[in-house]
Amino acid sequence: MADAASSLAPKPEGATGVLVLSDGSVVWGRGFGATGEAVGEVCFNTSMTGYQEVMTDPSYAGQIVTFTFPHIGNVGVNEEDLESKVEGAVGCIVREDVTLASNFRSHGEFGDWLAGKGKIGLAGIDTRALTRRIRLSGAPNAVIAHDPKGAFDIPALLKKAQEWPGLEGMDLAKIVSRRAKEDWEGSTWTLGKGYGRSPHDARPHVVAIDYGAKDNIFRNLVKAGARVTVVPAETPLDKILELSPDGVFLSNGPGDPAATGAYAVPVIQALLERDIPIFGICLGHQMLGLAAGAKTAKMFQGHRGANHPVKRMEDGVVEITSMNHGFAVDNTTLPDSVEQTHVSLFDGSNCGIAIKGKRAFGVQYHPEASPGPQDSFYLFEKFVDMLV
Repeated sequence: MADAASSLAPKPEGATGVLVLSDGSVVWGRGFGATGEAVGEVCFNTSMTGYQEVMTDPSYAGQIVTFTFPHIGNVGVNEEDLESKVEGAVGCIVREDVTLASNFRSHGEFGDWLAGKGKIGLAGIDTRALTRRIRLSGAPNAVIAHDPKGAFDIPALLKKAQEWPGLEGMDLAKIVSRRAKEDWEGSTWTLGKGYGRSPHDARPHVVAIDYGAKDNIFRNLVKAGARVTVVPAETPLDKILELSPDGVFLSNGPGDPAATGAYAVPVIQALLERDIPIFGICLGHQMLGLAAGAKTAKMFQGHRGANHPVKRMEDGVVEITSMNHGFAVDNTTLPDSVEQTHVSLFDGSNCGIAIKGKRAFGVQYHPEASPGPQDSFYLFEKFVDMLV
């Protein structure tokens, strides 16, 4: 990876893509996917599979994902592995050029799919060096650009990267959230059969607040025995109560939890006062923490991958989890009314809370996986068991 001093070096022959960091570093590569430019925060994800699920996770809105696994795109894409239909990552950075798809489930090529989604890819990058840079210096703001002719205005791209305000203080949940109430119909996926349908029987009713949710979360709630209604992020309390929920789910999502909390926290506090069961994942977990009186903070580099060890405090069991977050509940600010239930074994950061005297809990990681291990599915069953 180039540093600020080498950013004045001439563009290498054949370079059709570039990453311009806000500190002046310029990284040349080979563009694929959509043409144009996009600004965002550069992060890295250590998952070895599931790149399509990663790219369509709304929690990555405003971010450029560096994949540490070198072979991205080689199994193609399909319509079954989408996690949402709304904005996810703005672009991705990979080590090797994307080869022709080789998988029986593939319906198309990764590069073509990116182009259709308006997302930019950059290949031929030393992703190890870029990942090391993020680990040592934090996640930088940058512009990713692709032009088949290799024509780039580097000073203009640098100016754009430097002027972008970054994710801190940014409420992205209301941008990626659904716009209308939806009765969720899907269930989990089975090889050869695809996605199942939600049974139309008497089940506990979960109202899920969509802050930028992954669809597989709703599928797992159905698998655990719930009937799910999804509502937009800014849905007021009275509209939620009109649906007569047996429990309320708080979804994952992008951006700064403190910004989203301006409208989400009062609703959650009112639900807690009524002792309605609550389960939060990722941003939803952070919303629950804020509602209980804790604070959140931006992490230095964040946690993103499918191999994060988390310790369950009640019995010492270690769960291998899927994670995607750049903010966290500050465990030094947890009030006496909140119990810390899970911690990261990477850095000791908070990964789970429970509200004492209430039927309310949250986890920072993703028990629905997609991609990732399924060690933590029990949390969906735990929540649904609270409703009956």
